[in-house]
Amino acid sequence: MSSQFDPQTDAPRRSHWRTLATLLPYLWPAGRFELRLRVVVAMILLASAKVAVVYVPFLYKAAIDTLNVSADKAVVIPLGFIVAYGAARVASQAFGELRDAVFAKVGQNALRTIALEVFRHLHALSLGFHLDRRTGGLSRAIERGVKGVDFLLRFTLFNILPTLLEVVLVTGVLLINYGIDFSAITLVAVAAYIGFTLTVTEWRIKYRREMNRTDSEANTRAIDSLLNFETVKYFGNEGHEARRFDTSMASYEAAAVRSQVSLAMLNIGQGFIIAGGMCSVMLLAAYGIASGRLTIGDFVLVNTFMLQLYQPLGFLGFVYREIRQSLVDMEKMFELLGVDNDVGDQPGAPALRPTAGEVSFENVNFGYDGKRQILHDVSFRVPAGKTVAIVGPSGAGKSTISRILFRFYDVQGGRVLIDGQNVTEVSQKSLRDAIGIVPQDTVLFNDSIRYNIRYGRTDAGDGEIEAAAKLAQIHDFIGRLPDGYDAMVGERGLKLSGGEKQRVAIARTILKDPPILLFDEATSALDSHTEKEIQASLRLVSRDRTTLVIAHRLSTVVDADEIIVLDRGHIVERGRHDDLLARNGNYAEMWRRQQEQAEALERLEELEETEPPVSPTLDADAAAE
Repeated sequence: MSSQFDPQTDAPRRSHWRTLATLLPYLWPAGRFELRLRVVVAMILLASAKVAVVYVPFLYKAAIDTLNVSADKAVVIPLGFIVAYGAARVASQAFGELRDAVFAKVGQNALRTIALEVFRHLHALSLGFHLDRRTGGLSRAIERGVKGVDFLLRFTLFNILPTLLEVVLVTGVLLINYGIDFSAITLVAVAAYIGFTLTVTEWRIKYRREMNRTDSEANTRAIDSLLNFETVKYFGNEGHEARRFDTSMASYEAAAVRSQVSLAMLNIGQGFIIAGGMCSVMLLAAYGIASGRLTIGDFVLVNTFMLQLYQPLGFLGFVYREIRQSLVDMEKMFELLGVDNDVGDQPGAPALRPTAGEVSFENVNFGYDGKRQILHDVSFRVPAGKTVAIVGPSGAGKSTISRILFRFYDVQGGRVLIDGQNVTEVSQKSLRDAIGIVPQDTVLFNDSIRYNIRYGRTDAGDGEIEAAAKLAQIHDFIGRLPDGYDAMVGERGLKLSGGEKQRVAIARTILKDPPILLFDEATSALDSHTEKEIQASLRLVSRDRTTLVIAHRLSTVVDADEIIVLDRGHIVERGRHDDLLARNGNYAEMWRRQQEQAEALERLEELEETEPPVSPTLDADAAAE
């Protein structure tokens, strides 16, 4: 079975360098010369912006020294330095904005590529994964992961790298122009700041993990409750659902408070380090002025350097915290991408080439896990153009056969053939293109009726859609709707009745026009009147097609060319309806039991229609007696 993915549990501790390394191919995409050129240009603009920033304090120093030394030239010469100072600042900002503009297409392309990869991977995973998934937590994990990627792409390249480059440039300038004391204090302060930020952030990241876990838990419970809204109402459990949701939110609240308190401690510590570094450098500069080695302009230059350095460095603390948290958010998404698909195509698997449409199960053995076997040595054949029905009690393995035919699971023994081709040796897409299904529980997309019918063949025209709807006997119903084929069906098709949803499913299958049809308990959830109408549509659709019918109500399969009786994963009987009744075995017993239930239901309905209403007065007198 598929590896388990639980969005509410902690992700395995993945190397953050490994996570960052996985992003590099998206930033340097193979075969995309334009995007690679944009990366190079963006890096040049990044470096240019930082060179301009580092040059700004020198222009400021020159203006100050000129004002201090040559008062008679103060109106002329400082004007040039001031203009140059402003130009340098504008250049720095312009280079930065151009860098962002040039790199925008690279970043958005990377984000789109990653999101598409996750989306495709989810659809490629086997049915076993999706049966176990928790939709709310899964969607939140993906949402946070994609946002984390977006943050990393924007801030890692354009905040951390530029800040580190500026640190190197500033310390180099201080070393060359003012000696080792200034550069050493600057490096020590920067190292202390970075070390303190990393240490405290690592300590407080556990609170972020707890916030993510409880957030996923609360989201899962909320979505699950809303999807089952009617059940909540039936049992009056609104208060119970609110308490469950509040329990998760209370845990999130506690983790969020601890995270905020620890963040305040981190910010205070960073403030002490920044203030200590600035004061130390300014004291050295003041001592240099007092000894005559430095000018007032040097004091201003050093102060400006430190301000320019600590401003992005202070932002670097925030960026690192957010990047660290983004990496945590991305862990779940990368864990999801690491879930293996149990059912995959063989390398170079050819497409299925359906001819007549014959289906064969040969000695099939299957179990969902090693603890319980579902099918035992099951063999049968559905000849081309014929109808074979599979019946049996609940848990006999009927629906498992449909999942195996679609290759949602691979068998542990035996093989399944379509026109002599093993389904495990052909591509899954071509296999599923050859089979049309009308399931018991038809779930529609929250879109129009037209969209849901067109889903059978997405390139179909409106005329083909209406023709399919007519064959499914739902065209007249759609025509009576105010919006016609553009009427919205609601989430999971809840605006339509069970019979209407089944007819949409039939129209969708007609539009697909497959050589093989599968009806999986297609009418078991409908009332008897609607069932008869749907059965008429199904007979029309299945004419001259290979049809496999999985049914609980035996009355729906009496005309099948062969009926196979399953019991606990074994085929216990097979034959036509009349032959099976004559044998007086399992099928005959099920038939008698269902007929008795149907007759009892009919008598009850007749009694309700013919029995006169009871007089309230007579009813009270009888009670008194």
